[in-house]
Amino acid sequence: MADQGVNSGRRRFLTATTVVVGGAGAAMAAIPFLETLKPSARAQVAGAPVTEDISKLEPGQRIVVQWRGQPIWIIRRTAQMLATLPTVEDRLRDPESDNIDQQPGYARNEYRSIKPELLVLVGICTHLGCSPTFFPEMVAEPFDADWKGGFYCPCHNSRFDLAGRVYQGVPAPSNLVVPPYHFIDDDHIQIGVDPEGAA
Repeated sequence: MADQGVNSGRRRFLTATTVVVGGAGAAMAAIPFLETLKPSARAQVAGAPVTEDISKLEPGQRIVVQWRGQPIWIIRRTAQMLATLPTVEDRLRDPESDNIDQQPGYARNEYRSIKPELLVLVGICTHLGCSPTFFPEMVAEPFDADWKGGFYCPCHNSRFDLAGRVYQGVPAPSNLVVPPYHFIDDDHIQIGVDPEGAA
């Protein structure tokens, strides 16, 4: 009888050990499987949404994030920057953003944005794909003696105002593109997804 007690205890120990080792093995095997459910780097480049914290973005500053392999500019405009927008309209090719392919419907307004102070643009010139330089200061520049702030493309001298609208007489044919985006809350923006209910 004593031998049976020892064998039965040993059997329980081996069974418990097998269950623990098997459970650990199953968990380890599940990790690579769960990793495959995450979007790959290729999928993220292909268009997975990008979320950015904008809580530390100061007035007049710009941050750059990547979405679909493109630079996305997020700019917090000052009241002075916003006030200059109507003053350059007579110098622009498409001041009303009539080309509907340039921005979603919810950004087709005088600011080309959901919130007037926050501008979101694809940072690629609509001429040949260079990335324009941000010149926010409203001072005379070598390329424009009456510069009111905006973007200048050094590749072929295209210019855009502080709403990304293209000037007349430059090679770029259209305004800078506004990508789909929405605000998750006051501190976070998501690029690549329209606001809920947007047409």
